[in-house]
Amino acid sequence: MLTSIYFQVFLLVLLYFTIFFVIAVLKKDNSIVDIGWGLGYVYTANMALYLTNNYNLRSFLITFIVTIWGLRLSYHIFKRNLGQGEDFRYAKWRENWDHFYLKSFLRVFMLQGVLLFIISTPIIKIISAPYHSLKIIDFIGLFIWGLGFAFEAAADKQLKEFKALPESEKDGHVLKSGVWKYTRHPNYFGDALVWWGYFVIALAVSGGWKFIFSPIIMTLLLRFVSGVPLLEKRYADDEEYQRYAEKTNKFFPWFPKK
Repeated sequence: MLTSIYFQVFLLVLLYFTIFFVIAVLKKDNSIVDIGWGLGYVYTANMALYLTNNYNLRSFLITFIVTIWGLRLSYHIFKRNLGQGEDFRYAKWRENWDHFYLKSFLRVFMLQGVLLFIISTPIIKIISAPYHSLKIIDFIGLFIWGLGFAFEAAADKQLKEFKALPESEKDGHVLKSGVWKYTRHPNYFGDALVWWGYFVIALAVSGGWKFIFSPIIMTLLLRFVSGVPLLEKRYADDEEYQRYAEKTNKFFPWFPKK
């Protein structure tokens, strides 16, 4: 077990989030863990590639697209959070939690580390698997990943541009155009689609189908736990947002209701 690639990566992931916890304590800002989330997948994929020494076209491909996705996500969150102080979720926990640092370490940083590792397992499987040649399923997975990446990146870009507009140029304070016309959470939908893309690529290697729990977990987290519900709750009393919600799908993109 000590030589298992999964066990080695798991220990490295816990070490990675421990370092982020120390930085968060020094900065008095747990929001840094959100930046560490995307970078954590970059770190995991590249460490798996280094530890396995299994350099081939498929392992390079998956490491490359994970790196692109993770760097973009972390950079976006870094720019969004710059100068904003601690995120309202973490600030609230800081006020309400007894033994704050212990709970932060276990319930924020270590929990995210364990989740990140579990979700990363199909990536580790792809990187460590024997290689013969790319298959059609690899290209299907890459296409799904590309759709998700484009959807997520477009959503973030459009929201950033909308927030930068002067109030006189906005149609209210809720973005209802672009990809936001078809779903209230296009960034989360795109994120989930990215992980289904990784899983489809995993189907190209022996036993890859066993890792279907990874995109399911990520989709459920985004849709029912850490993504959509938190923002929906935040805008529950916002009349304009509720009018927007009546016309627009919550998660899966579709044409607005009349």
